[in-house]
Amino acid sequence: MPVLAMLILALPVVGVLAWSARGPRMLDGFDDSAAASDDRVAQLLAGEQLVPPPPLPPEVFTTAEVEIERPMLSLADRRWEQMDPGFVQRLLLVFKIMKEEHGYDMVLLEGWRSPERQNQLAAKGANVTMATAWQSYHQWGLAADCAFVRQGKLVISERDPWAMEGYRRYGEVSERVGLNWGGRWQMMDLGHVEWRKPGIREAMRAARQGS
Repeated sequence: MPVLAMLILALPVVGVLAWSARGPRMLDGFDDSAAASDDRVAQLLAGEQLVPPPPLPPEVFTTAEVEIERPMLSLADRRWEQMDPGFVQRLLLVFKIMKEEHGYDMVLLEGWRSPERQNQLAAKGANVTMATAWQSYHQWGLAADCAFVRQGKLVISERDPWAMEGYRRYGEVSERVGLNWGGRWQMMDLGHVEWRKPGIREAMRAARQGS
């Protein structure tokens, strides 16, 4: 492959890595800092109640390609009502802005996650997650893993330049609405966002000590 072509293909990945390096990198469940939303977003959150999009067919989440990118995704919980209502409104606002401002259709891959499932995923290795039970905001319904839909298919791969640009914009929009984005962590999780709601870090510590 010509050197110029290789450089062009690498630009989206380099761009996301450079952009994520601008701020602190943190691991899931181990940081207490919270992102601040701007005034316009606060006004939107205080206004209309956004409604979750219709669910995609189950088979969208069970293809061989998806299983490679996200092991055990077919068993993930995608019920919006299982998550914190305040977090849901912020995430739906992200979906709305991503569609209206950037043309990306987004989908929820996983929201609430049981401590048992968290441990199962952690057992698969650090490339899946470094957080064990009660170390993730997923257990409180305050985290979500999301991806994109293009022509009816789920697009997760970070090797796709279109998806990489989407993740970069997704990170920017998520932080605008007061969420923390996994793309800033040392071990980046580009599809992950969480709301570090006051009081949850203490609940995390108590749950870990009692487990």
